[in-house]
Amino acid sequence: MSGSNSPSAATKTTIRKPIFDTVRTILRRGFRQPEVDAIDSAIERSMTRASVRDGMGAGLEADTSPQDSVSGVSTVPHIRRAERVKGSPKRPIGKAGAALIKQFEGCARLRRDGMVEAYPDPGTGGDPWTIGWGATGPGLELGERIGPGTVWTQGQCDARLADDLKRYARDVARAIGDTPTSQAQFDAMVSFHYNTGAIARATLTKRHLAGDYEAAAQEFKRWNKAGGRVLKGLVRRRAAEEKLYRSG
Repeated sequence: MSGSNSPSAATKTTIRKPIFDTVRTILRRGFRQPEVDAIDSAIERSMTRASVRDGMGAGLEADTSPQDSVSGVSTVPHIRRAERVKGSPKRPIGKAGAALIKQFEGCARLRRDGMVEAYPDPGTGGDPWTIGWGATGPGLELGERIGPGTVWTQGQCDARLADDLKRYARDVARAIGDTPTSQAQFDAMVSFHYNTGAIARATLTKRHLAGDYEAAAQEFKRWNKAGGRVLKGLVRRRAAEEKLYRSG
């Protein structure tokens, strides 16, 4: 490589093809452009460092600058290397996310006798019926559904919340896979999913997977309707989730 400060195009091509072929086989799909750019950058850095170690790149310095910034993103903080966490089915929601969910869900309809009863959806006036910390769907007994007349103790509400947080966190972890995600971003997405159930299909998730964190942050505010109309409570919740997502 004498007379050049970078690996030759031919050398890069020789190294690049088997790497891309192998990763493409593992993923069983083509590449997204941010993935192509990231792999190319990694190859370039590795070859440059190898040149320095072998004495072939006299006068060059190994590239040790962080590569965690996202192109075109200015208002969402970069995820520092120490904060990057790969998706895991067992990744738990953090304290900030759990607190946000409890803040907006509330444990409503507490009766004088200390029991908690179910209430109808504010957007539809009916299904889905909710109880405790936003629990919907299956009740405590096999085959039971939460609906009119469902009553739980406070302890049952708290236990259901703990189980639901684990379940929704698993859903989000599966949806984001190995995409670099801060704890704040993860928490915001779990809260979003807890309320909408839409993490698998939301454009928000697609933007996050592509590494476009600014575009992902802007998607929260779109989910502000229930029963076909905008609800102030959802507007406030989405704003809080967006703020949490951006804080990471």
